[in-house]
Amino acid sequence: MAHAADQDSGPDVRLQARVEGIVQAVGFRYWTVRKAEELSLTGTVRNDDDGTVAVVVEGPQAVVLEFRRWLRSEDAPGRVDHVDESVSAATGEFSSFDVVY
Repeated sequence: MAHAADQDSGPDVRLQARVEGIVQAVGFRYWTVRKAEELSLTGTVRNDDDGTVAVVVEGPQAVVLEFRRWLRSEDAPGRVDHVDESVSAATGEFSSFDVVY
């Protein structure tokens, strides 16, 4: 999806997601960072102790929805079985997209 400056991509939103499946030790965080950077999104990704991956991403609504589609697709590494998610207004607290340890 092209992201031209004159396109209306909607208001900035925040997607918080908990990704379940085979999502640790498969490059999931690495590829999540790459996808977020490709789409010029900000936020964080981290492995949780229960085997899930937590993702927080902010950006224009249409772009965040594109990221969300990728997160649930076969293009994401590993195997995503389920995603618990919520969408709210962006807070603007992030300046980049980073792995949190």
